[in-house]
Amino acid sequence: MNRHILLFLAVCVIYTLPMNAQKGGLLKKVAKSVSNEILGNTDESTTVKNSEPEPECACDQPELVMDLGGKLNLDYTELTISVLDDGSVLAKSTAGNEYYIVRNGVAEGPYKPDDPAIKAYEATDADDSNTDPFGKYSKYISRSGDRYLITFAGKKYGPFARFDNFLVSLSGDKFAAMVVKTVAVTDEEGKKMEEAVKNAKTQQEQMELAMKYTQQMQQRVQEGGGAMSTMPSLVTNIPDVNYDFMKSQGESLNNNIKYDDILATTYNKITDLSGNTIFTLKSEDAGATDLFVNTDNTKYAAYKYGTLTFSDNTKLSDLFNPHLVKENGKVFLAYMYYSPKRNSIMQCKIPF
Repeated sequence: MNRHILLFLAVCVIYTLPMNAQKGGLLKKVAKSVSNEILGNTDESTTVKNSEPEPECACDQPELVMDLGGKLNLDYTELTISVLDDGSVLAKSTAGNEYYIVRNGVAEGPYKPDDPAIKAYEATDADDSNTDPFGKYSKYISRSGDRYLITFAGKKYGPFARFDNFLVSLSGDKFAAMVVKTVAVTDEEGKKMEEAVKNAKTQQEQMELAMKYTQQMQQRVQEGGGAMSTMPSLVTNIPDVNYDFMKSQGESLNNNIKYDDILATTYNKITDLSGNTIFTLKSEDAGATDLFVNTDNTKYAAYKYGTLTFSDNTKLSDLFNPHLVKENGKVFLAYMYYSPKRNSIMQCKIPF
């Protein structure tokens, strides 16, 4: 039986509907839907959706990150997406509080927040735990009594009394840490001293304890190298670094700006770890949440509100998750965008 006969029979059935069911245009809608189904026409809503133009940032040969249609049936506007260290993607549906792990365009899930598969991705760069003080970087840091040691590429650094920051380059071959070599008193010691003074029976005893503890702290500082040893300092395996903490106030170390290096940023500057200016940002790029520097330090990109602005004044809009990757020895600036035609999240890569 061909399509035209099927269409005729379907329309005949429709016209036998009661009149009250035909009110409000129902008859026209049902007839059109059946006609589209039999003749193979695309549904009107799908046609409108698929006719939406691709965003300005779309490239000629994008890579599929995540197909939102089919079994997933996810709404792009209800997703938060992050790139993980191993190159996979973690997608969270805010509507159902569910997670998906995506590898090579294939989504696994949904997972609930307490699923072990998701917990494995929740390690942060640092937390307040005594057993895991630096999250994913703990493999480089160990305790030696009440002090810390760094072991990186087979070489040991330290010991240090305190860490304020620890970063490893995306390439994995460089590290930089802000450390304090000596503290006059540890948190635990401070609490004990405070408790002892508080429990002293007389004011004279309180004064004697205060004097005793003051002398102990002064002696520790002197033995540790003097007052300068209590100031933060930079420890790194990057050669020829001359970091001056006093001149670096307001700088933040960053391991995501350049693939093979660790740099520092202020509100309007990108510098190396010796304080040498690599780029002074244009006024419109100052304060950007994400900055990227290419391999030979000839170009930077600033990301703000879905737009990548390059130092050569070119722009790409309607994108998210810009990040650096390295493939076959070449560095790329990758970014993602939503494709209405594919109902998918796609990724483009620019040699950088």
